[in-house]
Amino acid sequence: MNRIHGKLALVTGASSGIGEACARRLAAEGVDLALWARREDRLARLASDLSREHGVSVHLRAVDVRDREAVADAAAALLSQVGPPQILINNAGLAAGLSLIQEGDFQDWDRMVDTNVKGLLNVTRFVLPAMIEAGPGHVINIGSTAGHLVYPKGNVYNATKFAVKALTEAMNVDLAGTDVRASSIDPGFVETEFSAVRFHGDAERAADVYRGLQPLSGDDVADAVVYAANLPPHANILHLILQPTAQRNAYVVDRR
Repeated sequence: MNRIHGKLALVTGASSGIGEACARRLAAEGVDLALWARREDRLARLASDLSREHGVSVHLRAVDVRDREAVADAAAALLSQVGPPQILINNAGLAAGLSLIQEGDFQDWDRMVDTNVKGLLNVTRFVLPAMIEAGPGHVINIGSTAGHLVYPKGNVYNATKFAVKALTEAMNVDLAGTDVRASSIDPGFVETEFSAVRFHGDAERAADVYRGLQPLSGDDVADAVVYAANLPPHANILHLILQPTAQRNAYVVDRR
């Protein structure tokens, strides 16, 4: 049963990777879209594809979720022109660097905290009140297995994803008495631009992350997102941990 056809979903970080995969998967289910990301040219190409292939309406805007004023302006425009989304997918996020905490780079730390935690808060704060008023609704945060188990040199990235886990749980508590639920989808190894961004464009080092195993794809994660969104209103997934079969936990990875 398709329970999400005709709904509006706001997807952040929608220009590539998991965000783009979610947009494509949702459009295939007949979901109208509001797509936010920093790279407007990519968003425009994606919007054109989805409108042509699936006949859904797509509203796009170049937004850096770290910029609170920009998020406020984008949210106000969306709410006034289209109305509140029924689904909010807080996907914008990244890892920057991989180093011992005593050797960490302050710029990398700020970039992760500002995007993964404060960016999620910015978007949620400006969109969620209208979702609550309109109800029912669903906030889906893209977390990580890094928010369940730390690993060497992951320190600040781990901390931001533990924060996403905690915020998802806190949202559910704060949303009691409303018709809005909150979930997190927490993937392990996903082959996107993630590692290339983490290693500042070092393609060879990024490729080594996935060497010897079949990682998840953005489409795999998007399938989980749509599954969670499509549940009946009385059911909710709080956290869904999704790993490639080869990844047993942060320390046990079957590389062949």
